[in-house]
Amino acid sequence: MKLWGGRFKDSEDKLMEEFNSSISFDIRLLKNDIEGSIAHAKGLNKAGILSNNELNFIIKGLNEILETADINDIPNDEDVHTYVERLLTEKIGDAGRKLHTGRSRNDQIATDVRLYLRDEIKEIREYLFKLIDILKGLSQKYEKTIMPGYTHLQRAQPVTFGHHMLAYVEMFNRDLSRLDDMYKRVNVMPLGSGALAGTTYDIDRKFIAELLGFDDITQNSMDGVSDRDFIIEFLSFASIVMMHLSRFCEEIILWSSREFNFIELDDRYSTGSSMMPQKKNPDAAELIRGKTGRVYGDLITILTVMKGLPLAYNKDMQEDKEALFDGIDTLKMCIKVFTGMMETIHVKEDNMEKAAKYGYMNATDFADYLVSKGIPFRKAHEISGKVVLYAIDKNCAIEDLSLEDLKKFSDVVDIDVYNAIELRNTLKKKKTIGAPKI
Repeated sequence: MKLWGGRFKDSEDKLMEEFNSSISFDIRLLKNDIEGSIAHAKGLNKAGILSNNELNFIIKGLNEILETADINDIPNDEDVHTYVERLLTEKIGDAGRKLHTGRSRNDQIATDVRLYLRDEIKEIREYLFKLIDILKGLSQKYEKTIMPGYTHLQRAQPVTFGHHMLAYVEMFNRDLSRLDDMYKRVNVMPLGSGALAGTTYDIDRKFIAELLGFDDITQNSMDGVSDRDFIIEFLSFASIVMMHLSRFCEEIILWSSREFNFIELDDRYSTGSSMMPQKKNPDAAELIRGKTGRVYGDLITILTVMKGLPLAYNKDMQEDKEALFDGIDTLKMCIKVFTGMMETIHVKEDNMEKAAKYGYMNATDFADYLVSKGIPFRKAHEISGKVVLYAIDKNCAIEDLSLEDLKKFSDVVDIDVYNAIELRNTLKKKKTIGAPKI
């Protein structure tokens, strides 16, 4: 069955038919297509185009299709719209042929995808909430666990593992904010735009939008059928989330190495080597890091598809769905795996604190101590640097140097210096909002 063909003399080439078909992937939209079709039928009834009996037949038939159709059994129809209309017509006859009145596949697919994405956004939102809760729990459990903070991947200043977790909470909270903001632009209904210029039938678009739970309707019919900004925006959001996950995974991979030895991943989120029996590989984190590029690719796909398209609908837009579906599936799986990985992580607190102590991470605090004694910061910075170099030569921490040694660099140093540079005290003295606390 074709929804077109009246002006054609020759049938479609079999290769072209296969090339043109989208049913293999847009069958995923079956539920949404039926949902939109039921609302459209009610709009046609309200406009006097469908009788009450016809409306009831259509709704009953569509619900039966929804109950019995198997989206894993791919039919030979051109697309999901053709599939639904064929099954409906086979079930109820001519009433099914009236359903497409005042509607084009152009506004139909735009509506289907928005309905689908709207549901996925709600689910992803819950996944992010769970991840944030896990990280908050870790931050509370390890709020006093000292670890090195890094810049340039070099030990910089002491922080806490809890504070480090909260840094990612901030990132994922921004992602949630982006998701909520984006939802407003997804939840706008294009149905009623027709192919590109609306319809001559007096269909109440706001009535249909209310039935489908949309907050508003699109205001320009050409834009309504050709807008894919909402997909681009979602995949941009997904790319940012994946970037945050990837950054986190990079740290997990480093921390779980023998060189850092800050954490150990649970066996359930690790794998081994087929050759080297001793290996415990952080494959969950590595896969998430790798799949980030895949989601970036989905975003680049739709950006490239859309970049040269004139108004209004073009068949190129059929390429939007595979990229969107892949981006959604990949993002959801990565968030779920990452959440499980973090929920079962083992933190090696002693190793973290030892790394902080022997990383000369209180050098800034030693400089601040000198400032409190009246030495200008730039001079104090220079003195502290020399003390670090001296401690490195002695193969010891700054706090392990004797008072006599420290006085060699400045006569203002006194016994209270040890209290000032003790790691826990350096954190207790932090005064600014947003600094690590202990």
